[in-house]
Amino acid sequence: MKKSVIALSIAASVPMFSSNVQAQDAVKPIEKIEVTGSKIKRSDMETASPVTIIGAEDIKASGAVTVDDILQDMTAAGGAMTNPGVNNGSGGNASINLRGMGAQRTLVLVNGRRMINSGTGAASTVDLNTIPVSMIKYVEVLKDGASAVYGTDAVAGVVNIILKDDFEGAELNVQTGLSGEGDAQRNSIDLTFGNSFDKGNMVFGLQYMDRGEASQADRDFSKCPITESADGTELLCGGSSITPNGHLYLENGKELQGSPDGSYSEYNPESDPYNYSEDSYLYTPMQSLNLTGVVNYELSDDTTLFTEAMYTKRWSEQQMAPQPVWFDFTYTEEMGDDLLEHGAEYGDTVHYRRRMSDTGTRDFSQVVDTLRTVVGLEGVLENDYNWDVALNFGRNDSVDKLSNLHNVGSLTEDIENGAFNPLDQASWSAENMSDYIYTEQNTGGSQMLNLSASLSGELFELPAGYMGFATGIESRTEKAWYTPDSLTSQGLANDPKVEPTSGSYDVNEAFLELAVPVLTDLPFAQQVDLSAAVRAFDYSSFGSDSTWKLGFTWKVNDEFMFRGVRSTAFRAPTVDELYGGNSPSFEQINHALLDSQAEVTVGGNDQLTPEEADTLTAGLVYEPQWLQGLSMTLDYYDIAISNAIGSVDNQFIVDSCIDSSGQLKNQDSAVCQSANVQVSNGKATFNNQLQNIGEEITRGVDLNLLYKFDAMGYNWSAGLDTSFLHERIVTNAGETIDYTGLITSGSGGYADIKSNLTLAVKSDDWSANYKIRYISGMDSYACLSEPTSCYAPSTPSVMYHDLSGSYFINESVKVSAGINNLFDEQPPYYTGNNDSNTDPYTYDTLGRYFFAGVNVAF
Repeated sequence: MKKSVIALSIAASVPMFSSNVQAQDAVKPIEKIEVTGSKIKRSDMETASPVTIIGAEDIKASGAVTVDDILQDMTAAGGAMTNPGVNNGSGGNASINLRGMGAQRTLVLVNGRRMINSGTGAASTVDLNTIPVSMIKYVEVLKDGASAVYGTDAVAGVVNIILKDDFEGAELNVQTGLSGEGDAQRNSIDLTFGNSFDKGNMVFGLQYMDRGEASQADRDFSKCPITESADGTELLCGGSSITPNGHLYLENGKELQGSPDGSYSEYNPESDPYNYSEDSYLYTPMQSLNLTGVVNYELSDDTTLFTEAMYTKRWSEQQMAPQPVWFDFTYTEEMGDDLLEHGAEYGDTVHYRRRMSDTGTRDFSQVVDTLRTVVGLEGVLENDYNWDVALNFGRNDSVDKLSNLHNVGSLTEDIENGAFNPLDQASWSAENMSDYIYTEQNTGGSQMLNLSASLSGELFELPAGYMGFATGIESRTEKAWYTPDSLTSQGLANDPKVEPTSGSYDVNEAFLELAVPVLTDLPFAQQVDLSAAVRAFDYSSFGSDSTWKLGFTWKVNDEFMFRGVRSTAFRAPTVDELYGGNSPSFEQINHALLDSQAEVTVGGNDQLTPEEADTLTAGLVYEPQWLQGLSMTLDYYDIAISNAIGSVDNQFIVDSCIDSSGQLKNQDSAVCQSANVQVSNGKATFNNQLQNIGEEITRGVDLNLLYKFDAMGYNWSAGLDTSFLHERIVTNAGETIDYTGLITSGSGGYADIKSNLTLAVKSDDWSANYKIRYISGMDSYACLSEPTSCYAPSTPSVMYHDLSGSYFINESVKVSAGINNLFDEQPPYYTGNNDSNTDPYTYDTLGRYFFAGVNVAF
């Protein structure tokens, strides 16, 4: 075929415009190259698996300053992806989730080798903030399982980030951005410089980014937590039943609400709930500093020393409403007589809840240091076999803090001995509470050491060409740890105690890959190739097994090519999944009589075994000769996971184990016994630790169209990238749900159609880009049983319009600017929403966003 299959797969899934010209310019032709999904170097880029390339120019055109800005807009991405719009529980991380199958099932590589997991605690996924945009040469996204080639985690696909290694000169980029509401400002500056010399080359990069915050209070759609009337016909400004000034539950069944003047009245569920949105971030702030270096040095004519070093320091923050506290105490005469008029008697037990607005918001902060270094040798033997040996070391250390917490253990002790009167509002003043306030500080980290050696080349010549091979061995050790704050670990805070995490495992692996030419230069078979790979592995945590892959490419002629891959894949349980200590998590649930947040105990399980997957991709590539510049790829994918590691859906536990009156039900079922559900004072608590209990199936089709042409003296490129999700079936604890077309409260959305349409025009000194991102409407998972009872049982389809352009002032200076979400599309509300009354995993919560920058080449 006249173009590479991978080049044809470039689609409008990249922000703004993905241009074949740009991508191919970024990837300079070389005699033999290694393409993501294969370890065999070859003279072309045609493989059996679909791969999308995102060039450096595409990244710049989008105004992105972090990698997640690029990857999360891909139509193949979905589900829950942490990003700056996720305030509750993100920890400042950013992730990619191909096929919506979980970030842990997408393998992230840098220059074809594993990236260290990063984040707070015992991190189990790669934080995309650790990879500097300024040093990216291009990104290859393999949308296929690849465990036989890369090992664990490559179930839904692989993201391979290729760093600049042949850059010469110096380049300075300065960029700023601001939302249409005047908040969430982003400023970035980066400097890249490189040089080539007789024996090799070196490239170094420095990047700093400062991202500001936005508040939920500053957007109409999120300024208060929306609740629905009992008949589902009206939206109300609601909130939490844990309120300032105290919310009391008496033995006689009455609920009382405190007031600043010290009096108590009956709790009004319409007017008394606390608006926690006012104190919550809509967009979270972060600062990051990255230093990167890539050096290659020829030790001899056939041996090269290569090194990579990457260091990132991240400072990130989130803000949530003041801490809710709750405890029980015995009502005594010393506490006053304010409750007597409401039927309380001295000696009664009072259940007390309070929102600690007296002392301020809960402020989360993280400082994360991530280091990755690679040192290795590569060369060519006399028989033209390529070889390499490498050491890949990574380490992540984190300190996360949560300020304005209260030592409820000391507080309740002082109440019991009469030193603190909870019914006196003056007792709760900030000055008086200073002795009870503390800052929780937790530490954690992870470490990886990977030793590898490989050999590849051509074995012998067959009638249709040379048989290629690649083989190698790897030995990897991973460990992770998390040490919670001393008060938290002892259970002396308001929340249940959090246990520490500590553990490690090691794995030894060997792989073999073959590329076999079968037919060539025949009618209807211009070239037919087969590929095969097998990987054997032995884990200290669960034992040994193997995984395999079979693939083919069939070039019918210059216009048509068929391709397909059948493979198995696996994901080994991470250290955190195996040895993670139990800890509380406050999760959104939907129940008419219960608080909207349930206290869920989560944690690891050292008896976990690997997830296993069967994957199939099959597709065609079409380049019609009757219309030069047009190309099309159509690929079907089918991924089936068994033995899936996960927890039961929290809403499913609530629906299965708590009836409409708030009483427990089905206590003999396996789900309810495992969850150990408790309901007390309108609050649900239950266990939901990890188990090998699931099966997942994902099927769909990707369609990519690209048309490049010249008109009016300019170069044009138009692209359409569409993903059709046919099935997203999850079986968990015997319950099967098809998430296709559904949006959830905690795991994101699974739109059955996602599409990106792009148009780019380029001249010698300027370029312009226009992009439309489309997400089809979805039904709310919370409304499946009774959609008529919900105000918004579904979301409408959403379209975002992005516009950008650049202009060369001279050969050294280029200016650029753009507007994302040009028409200020607001995120939709749906019943059973996640946060900000919508889903920040799926929708843009900032609204219209402006950016501008300047590039100076020296």
